[in-house]
Amino acid sequence: MNGLKIGLFGFGCVGQGLYDILNQNEGFRAEVVKICVKDPHKARPLSDSYFTFDKEEILGNPEINLVVELINNAGEAYDIVTTALKRGKTVVTANKKMLAEHLEELVALQGEYGTPLLYEASVCGSIPIIRNLEEYYDNELLHSVCGIINGSSNYILSKVFSEGQTYTAALKKAQELGFAETDPTLDVGGFDALNKLCILVAHAYGLFVKPEEVFNFGIQSLSAHDFQFAREKGLKIKLLAQVQKVDSGTVTAFVIPQLVRPDDYLYNVENEYNGVTVQAAFADRQFFMGKGAGGHPTGSAVLSDISASRYAYRYEYRKLSQHKNLTYTTAVTLEIYLRYHDEADLELLQLGYISEKYSGRNFHYVIGEVSLAHLLTIREELASRDLFIASTGRKVEPVREKVLVEEALLRQVM
Repeated sequence: MNGLKIGLFGFGCVGQGLYDILNQNEGFRAEVVKICVKDPHKARPLSDSYFTFDKEEILGNPEINLVVELINNAGEAYDIVTTALKRGKTVVTANKKMLAEHLEELVALQGEYGTPLLYEASVCGSIPIIRNLEEYYDNELLHSVCGIINGSSNYILSKVFSEGQTYTAALKKAQELGFAETDPTLDVGGFDALNKLCILVAHAYGLFVKPEEVFNFGIQSLSAHDFQFAREKGLKIKLLAQVQKVDSGTVTAFVIPQLVRPDDYLYNVENEYNGVTVQAAFADRQFFMGKGAGGHPTGSAVLSDISASRYAYRYEYRKLSQHKNLTYTTAVTLEIYLRYHDEADLELLQLGYISEKYSGRNFHYVIGEVSLAHLLTIREELASRDLFIASTGRKVEPVREKVLVEEALLRQVM
């Protein structure tokens, strides 16, 4: 693609970060022809001539050959992206919610119209994890991809755990720094990480999973008791997203806080940084780390996609054809730490084997096994209760294997 003429949608934190990077990068030239924004009354640092409030001034402009979509609204982003692809314009987007909900359709549209869609900035900010999964691991057998992929929640956890701040104070500071939105639910509730995880599943294993099929639990119900428990055990609490092979034919995925050991690479990933560990059959374990929040780190990932578009780069989605017999499952068990309020909470979780239990005046917890499928069915109920759950990080096991072992032991006793 010669002579990049960019139509930019959105001029918020990431949009302005990208504009700054483009203007400060002497080795790269691309012209931002027009910027489409929503609020006509908002003060902006550029001349009014740059801006429009009509998306057709970009989508209908034959001079613009690259559309960069950086808005918050997933529905509007979907309309912009699909329209641009159908009109033959290369698209770069950072909208992880839109991608998670429509990725299978968007992959098909790219094939139908021969127009590339790039979205490195949608996952892990400045870490090129999608590009690595597409290129470095394209023919590799992956055991798992696990990481801290939401900078806002990690910033909050770092400030509370390492600096002794209150959860409320840490959240407020994250919002002031632009790491968390005014409504932080997407970040602290694990929904942002959930959307990103769905994208990673497609590139790591060639499977399309919808957000509603994947369990997520966030950090908004954390209490001082949970941090006390982690400190006494020499652990840290991190919000992790992970996808892993269960056996040769199945993959599972979930977003949940985890009690992380000091020998884990993710233990030392702090503040707004993201970290991803890829466990592969041949390359073994590899670790990626970089800033996951902020206008410039995310803008740098957008710039990488813009640069790649100059030589007609596109995702090949090789795993889609390599793993046709692979399926997604929630028929697995996790070992979790559960801090609960009363016995009704234990009944709700339907825990299996319990290895540890403590009851105090104001603090009760158990360590036990729970079905991921069951967690998914009670996800909304969990969010309304005075409880907190975290994975212990121990091996995920297929439910069917666990049941067979228990049945065999029962037969021996009888």
